Amino acid sequence: MFVPRKILEEKLLRLLTEDIGQGDVTVAAIVYSKLKAEAEVVAKESGVVAGIEETVVLAESLGLKVEAHVTDGVKIKKGQILIHVSGDARTVLSAERTMLNLLSRMSGIATSASHLSEKLLKAGSKTRIAATRKTALGLSIFDKKAVTIGGGDSHRFHLDDMVLIKDNHLAIVGGIKDAVRKAKQVASFSKKIEVEVTRGEDVIVAAKAGADAIMLDNFSPKQVKEAVKMLEKAGLRERVLLEVSGGITEETLLAYASTDVDILSMGALTHSAKALDVSLEITKKS
Repeated sequence: MFVPRKILEEKLLRLLTEDIGQGDVTVAAIVYSKLKAEAEVVAKESGVVAGIEETVVLAESLGLKVEAHVTDGVKIKKGQILIHVSGDARTVLSAERTMLNLLSRMSGIATSASHLSEKLLKAGSKTRIAATRKTALGLSIFDKKAVTIGGGDSHRFHLDDMVLIKDNHLAIVGGIKDAVRKAKQVASFSKKIEVEVTRGEDVIVAAKAGADAIMLDNFSPKQVKEAVKMLEKAGLRERVLLEVSGGITEETLLAYASTDVDILSMGALTHSAKALDVSLEITKKS
Protein backbone atom coordinates (compact mmCIF):
# COMPACT_ATOMS: atom_id res chain seq x y z
CA MET A 1 0.00 0.00 0.00
CA PHE A 2 1.54 3.29 -1.11
CA VAL A 3 0.56 6.78 -0.03
CA PRO A 4 2.73 9.76 -1.04
CA ARG A 5 4.76 10.91 1.95
CA LYS A 6 3.23 14.40 2.06
CA ILE A 7 -0.29 12.99 2.27
CA LEU A 8 0.77 10.52 4.96
CA GLU A 9 2.43 13.35 6.88
CA GLU A 10 -0.79 15.37 6.77
CA LYS A 11 -2.85 12.49 8.13
CA LEU A 12 -0.38 11.86 10.95
CA LEU A 13 -0.02 15.52 11.85
CA ARG A 14 -3.79 15.77 12.18
CA LEU A 15 -3.67 12.99 14.78
CA LEU A 16 -0.90 14.75 16.67
CA THR A 17 -2.70 18.10 16.47
CA GLU A 18 -5.78 16.55 18.07
CA ASP A 19 -3.70 15.20 20.96
CA ILE A 20 -1.71 18.39 21.60
CA GLY A 21 -4.69 20.73 21.51
CA GLN A 22 -3.59 24.29 22.30
CA GLY A 23 -0.16 23.10 23.43
CA ASP A 24 1.64 20.70 25.77
CA VAL A 25 1.48 22.58 29.07
CA THR A 26 3.62 19.99 30.87
CA VAL A 27 6.71 20.28 28.72
CA ALA A 28 6.23 24.05 28.52
CA ALA A 29 6.32 24.21 32.30
CA ILE A 30 9.23 21.92 33.16
CA VAL A 31 11.36 21.08 30.08
CA TYR A 32 13.94 23.60 28.91
CA SER A 33 13.51 24.66 25.29
CA LYS A 34 17.07 23.81 24.20
CA LEU A 35 17.23 20.37 25.82
CA LYS A 36 18.04 17.39 23.59
CA ALA A 37 17.01 13.81 24.23
CA GLU A 38 17.42 10.29 22.89
CA ALA A 39 14.80 7.59 23.30
CA GLU A 40 14.03 4.01 22.35
CA VAL A 41 10.68 2.51 21.43
CA VAL A 42 10.60 -0.95 23.00
CA ALA A 43 8.21 -3.87 22.57
CA LYS A 44 6.71 -4.98 25.87
CA GLU A 45 5.26 -8.14 24.33
CA SER A 46 5.76 -10.33 21.27
CA GLY A 47 3.75 -10.01 18.08
CA VAL A 48 3.77 -8.77 14.50
CA VAL A 49 4.80 -5.15 14.20
CA ALA A 50 2.97 -2.59 12.07
CA GLY A 51 3.10 1.20 12.04
CA ILE A 52 6.87 1.53 11.82
CA GLU A 53 6.58 3.56 8.62
CA GLU A 54 4.02 5.87 10.20
CA THR A 55 6.11 6.38 13.33
CA VAL A 56 9.21 7.20 11.31
CA VAL A 57 7.36 9.60 9.01
CA LEU A 58 5.70 11.44 11.89
CA ALA A 59 8.92 11.78 13.86
CA GLU A 60 10.94 12.93 10.85
CA SER A 61 8.25 15.44 9.87
CA LEU A 62 8.77 17.00 13.32
CA GLY A 63 12.51 17.37 12.76
CA LEU A 64 13.54 14.37 14.84
CA LYS A 65 16.22 11.90 13.84
CA VAL A 66 14.89 8.37 13.58
CA GLU A 67 16.45 4.93 13.14
CA ALA A 68 14.11 1.97 12.70
CA HIS A 69 15.53 -1.39 13.76
CA VAL A 70 12.67 -3.44 12.29
CA THR A 71 10.32 -3.22 9.33
CA ASP A 72 6.55 -3.60 9.17
CA GLY A 73 5.33 -7.18 9.10
CA VAL A 74 8.16 -8.87 10.99
CA LYS A 75 7.63 -10.84 14.17
CA ILE A 76 9.07 -9.13 17.23
CA LYS A 77 9.90 -10.33 20.72
CA LYS A 78 9.29 -8.85 24.13
CA GLY A 79 12.08 -6.43 25.03
CA GLN A 80 13.13 -5.83 21.42
CA ILE A 81 14.13 -2.28 20.48
CA LEU A 82 12.03 -1.16 17.53
CA ILE A 83 13.00 2.46 16.93
CA HIS A 84 15.61 4.95 18.14
CA VAL A 85 14.55 8.61 18.23
CA SER A 86 16.63 11.68 19.01
CA GLY A 87 16.28 15.44 18.86
CA ASP A 88 14.42 18.22 20.63
CA ALA A 89 13.30 16.85 24.00
CA ARG A 90 10.04 18.80 24.04
CA THR A 91 9.07 17.43 20.64
CA VAL A 92 9.91 13.85 21.60
CA LEU A 93 7.75 14.06 24.72
CA SER A 94 4.85 15.81 23.01
CA ALA A 95 4.71 13.31 20.14
CA GLU A 96 5.28 10.25 22.32
CA ARG A 97 1.68 9.20 22.91
CA THR A 98 0.50 9.75 19.33
CA MET A 99 3.37 7.64 17.98
CA LEU A 100 2.83 4.89 20.53
CA ASN A 101 -0.95 4.82 20.16
CA LEU A 102 -0.75 4.28 16.42
CA LEU A 103 2.14 1.83 16.60
CA SER A 104 0.52 -0.27 19.33
CA ARG A 105 -2.91 -0.31 17.66
CA MET A 106 -1.58 -1.20 14.22
CA SER A 107 0.70 -3.88 15.67
CA GLY A 108 -2.18 -5.37 17.63
CA ILE A 109 -4.33 -5.59 14.51
CA ALA A 110 -1.47 -7.05 12.46
CA THR A 111 -0.75 -9.61 15.17
CA SER A 112 -4.37 -10.76 15.24
CA ALA A 113 -4.64 -10.92 11.45
CA SER A 114 -1.39 -12.86 11.24
CA HIS A 115 -2.47 -15.34 13.90
CA LEU A 116 -5.79 -16.06 12.19
CA SER A 117 -4.25 -16.22 8.71
CA GLU A 118 -1.63 -18.70 9.89
CA LYS A 119 -4.33 -20.79 11.52
CA LEU A 120 -6.12 -21.06 8.18
CA LEU A 121 -2.91 -21.93 6.33
CA LYS A 122 -1.96 -24.63 8.82
CA ALA A 123 -5.38 -26.17 8.32
CA GLY A 124 -4.75 -26.27 4.58
CA SER A 125 -7.52 -23.79 3.84
CA LYS A 126 -7.42 -21.38 0.92
CA THR A 127 -10.05 -19.16 2.55
CA ARG A 128 -8.87 -15.62 3.30
CA ILE A 129 -9.52 -13.59 6.41
CA ALA A 130 -10.72 -10.04 5.76
CA ALA A 131 -11.49 -6.86 7.65
CA THR A 132 -14.72 -4.85 7.51
CA ARG A 133 -15.51 -1.13 7.62
CA LYS A 134 -15.87 -1.34 11.41
CA THR A 135 -12.75 0.73 11.97
CA ALA A 136 -11.90 3.57 14.34
CA LEU A 137 -13.03 6.92 12.95
CA GLY A 138 -10.09 8.74 11.39
CA LEU A 139 -7.91 5.63 11.50
CA SER A 140 -9.45 3.57 8.71
CA ILE A 141 -6.41 3.68 6.42
CA PHE A 142 -4.12 2.65 9.27
CA ASP A 143 -6.43 -0.10 10.56
CA LYS A 144 -6.83 -1.58 7.08
CA LYS A 145 -3.12 -1.35 6.34
CA ALA A 146 -2.39 -3.22 9.56
CA VAL A 147 -4.72 -6.04 8.48
CA THR A 148 -2.88 -6.42 5.16
CA ILE A 149 0.50 -6.32 6.92
CA GLY A 150 -0.72 -9.21 9.05
CA GLY A 151 -1.63 -11.22 5.96
CA GLY A 152 -5.35 -10.46 5.83
CA ASP A 153 -7.48 -8.75 3.19
CA SER A 154 -8.44 -5.10 3.66
CA HIS A 155 -11.95 -5.47 2.12
CA ARG A 156 -13.45 -2.06 1.22
CA PHE A 157 -11.58 1.06 2.28
CA HIS A 158 -14.39 3.40 1.27
CA LEU A 159 -17.92 3.31 -0.10
CA ASP A 160 -16.59 3.97 -3.61
CA ASP A 161 -14.57 0.74 -3.74
CA MET A 162 -17.39 -1.53 -4.86
CA VAL A 163 -21.17 -1.88 -4.97
CA LEU A 164 -22.24 -3.72 -1.82
CA ILE A 165 -26.01 -4.14 -1.63
CA LYS A 166 -26.97 -4.83 1.99
CA ASP A 167 -30.23 -5.56 3.80
CA ASN A 168 -31.10 -1.91 4.39
CA HIS A 169 -30.53 -1.08 0.72
CA LEU A 170 -32.92 -3.88 -0.21
CA ALA A 171 -35.45 -2.68 2.35
CA ILE A 172 -35.60 0.63 0.48
CA VAL A 173 -35.11 -0.25 -3.18
CA GLY A 174 -36.78 -3.65 -3.38
CA GLY A 175 -35.67 -7.17 -4.24
CA ILE A 176 -32.24 -8.54 -5.07
CA LYS A 177 -32.93 -9.00 -8.78
CA ASP A 178 -33.98 -5.39 -9.32
CA ALA A 179 -31.19 -4.02 -7.14
CA VAL A 180 -28.48 -5.89 -9.07
CA ARG A 181 -30.05 -4.87 -12.39
CA LYS A 182 -30.04 -1.20 -11.39
CA ALA A 183 -26.45 -1.44 -10.19
CA LYS A 184 -25.32 -3.01 -13.46
CA GLN A 185 -26.95 -0.23 -15.42
CA VAL A 186 -25.04 2.60 -13.73
CA ALA A 187 -21.94 1.17 -12.04
CA SER A 188 -18.58 1.27 -13.81
CA PHE A 189 -17.25 -1.96 -15.26
CA SER A 190 -14.41 -1.58 -12.76
CA LYS A 191 -16.71 -1.99 -9.75
CA LYS A 192 -17.68 -5.44 -8.56
CA ILE A 193 -21.21 -5.96 -7.31
CA GLU A 194 -21.76 -7.87 -4.07
CA VAL A 195 -25.10 -8.74 -2.48
CA GLU A 196 -25.69 -9.51 1.18
CA VAL A 197 -28.19 -12.33 1.76
CA THR A 198 -29.75 -13.57 4.98
CA ARG A 199 -31.59 -16.60 3.57
CA GLY A 200 -30.13 -19.61 1.81
CA GLU A 201 -32.55 -19.48 -1.12
CA ASP A 202 -31.44 -15.93 -1.94
CA VAL A 203 -27.97 -17.08 -2.98
CA ILE A 204 -29.46 -18.51 -6.17
CA VAL A 205 -31.38 -15.30 -6.85
CA ALA A 206 -28.25 -13.20 -6.37
CA ALA A 207 -26.08 -15.45 -8.52
CA LYS A 208 -28.61 -15.59 -11.36
CA ALA A 209 -29.04 -11.81 -11.18
CA GLY A 210 -25.35 -11.46 -12.01
CA ALA A 211 -23.76 -10.57 -8.67
CA ASP A 212 -19.99 -10.94 -8.66
CA ALA A 213 -19.93 -11.80 -4.96
CA ILE A 214 -22.42 -12.93 -2.34
CA MET A 215 -22.12 -12.20 1.36
CA LEU A 216 -23.74 -14.79 3.62
CA ASP A 217 -24.69 -12.76 6.65
CA ASN A 218 -24.92 -14.44 10.06
CA PHE A 219 -25.09 -17.94 8.58
CA SER A 220 -24.04 -20.90 10.71
CA PRO A 221 -21.38 -23.22 9.22
CA LYS A 222 -24.15 -25.73 8.48
CA GLN A 223 -26.19 -23.09 6.66
CA VAL A 224 -23.13 -22.01 4.68
CA LYS A 225 -22.54 -25.60 3.53
CA GLU A 226 -26.16 -25.83 2.42
CA ALA A 227 -25.86 -22.58 0.45
CA VAL A 228 -22.68 -23.80 -1.25
CA LYS A 229 -24.41 -27.06 -2.22
CA MET A 230 -27.33 -25.11 -3.67
CA LEU A 231 -24.98 -23.08 -5.85
CA GLU A 232 -23.05 -26.17 -6.94
CA LYS A 233 -26.25 -28.02 -7.83
CA ALA A 234 -27.38 -25.05 -9.93
CA GLY A 235 -23.98 -24.83 -11.62
CA LEU A 236 -23.44 -21.33 -10.25
CA ARG A 237 -20.71 -21.77 -7.64
CA GLU A 238 -17.83 -20.83 -9.92
CA ARG A 239 -19.57 -17.63 -11.03
CA VAL A 240 -19.45 -15.94 -7.64
CA LEU A 241 -17.09 -15.12 -4.81
CA LEU A 242 -18.56 -16.25 -1.51
CA GLU A 243 -18.03 -14.24 1.65
CA VAL A 244 -19.26 -15.09 5.14
CA SER A 245 -19.70 -12.35 7.72
CA GLY A 246 -21.18 -12.07 11.18
CA GLY A 247 -20.46 -13.97 14.37
CA ILE A 248 -17.16 -15.45 13.25
CA THR A 249 -14.67 -15.97 16.08
CA GLU A 250 -11.30 -17.66 16.40
CA GLU A 251 -13.11 -20.67 17.84
CA THR A 252 -15.47 -20.99 14.86
CA LEU A 253 -12.97 -19.90 12.19
CA LEU A 254 -11.99 -23.37 10.98
CA ALA A 255 -15.58 -24.61 10.95
CA TYR A 256 -16.47 -21.78 8.56
CA ALA A 257 -13.31 -22.28 6.49
CA SER A 258 -14.17 -25.98 6.05
CA THR A 259 -17.18 -24.90 3.96
CA ASP A 260 -14.77 -23.80 1.20
CA VAL A 261 -16.00 -20.21 1.00
CA ASP A 262 -13.58 -17.64 -0.35
CA ILE A 263 -13.62 -14.94 2.33
CA LEU A 264 -14.31 -14.79 6.06
CA SER A 265 -14.74 -11.18 7.15
CA MET A 266 -14.39 -10.28 10.82
CA GLY A 267 -15.21 -6.86 12.25
CA ALA A 268 -13.40 -7.87 15.44
CA LEU A 269 -10.08 -7.55 13.61
CA THR A 270 -10.40 -3.79 13.92
CA HIS A 271 -13.31 -2.86 16.20
CA SER A 272 -12.05 -5.04 19.07
CA ALA A 273 -8.34 -4.94 18.41
CA LYS A 274 -6.08 -5.56 21.40
CA ALA A 275 -3.18 -3.14 21.22
CA LEU A 276 0.32 -4.58 21.35
CA ASP A 277 2.13 -3.09 24.33
CA VAL A 278 5.00 -0.79 23.34
CA SER A 279 6.71 1.99 25.27
CA LEU A 280 9.09 4.89 24.73
CA GLU A 281 12.00 5.19 27.16
CA ILE A 282 14.31 8.20 27.40
CA THR A 283 17.90 6.91 27.32
CA LYS A 284 19.91 10.15 27.24
CA LYS A 285 19.51 13.90 27.63
CA SER A 286 21.89 16.79 26.86
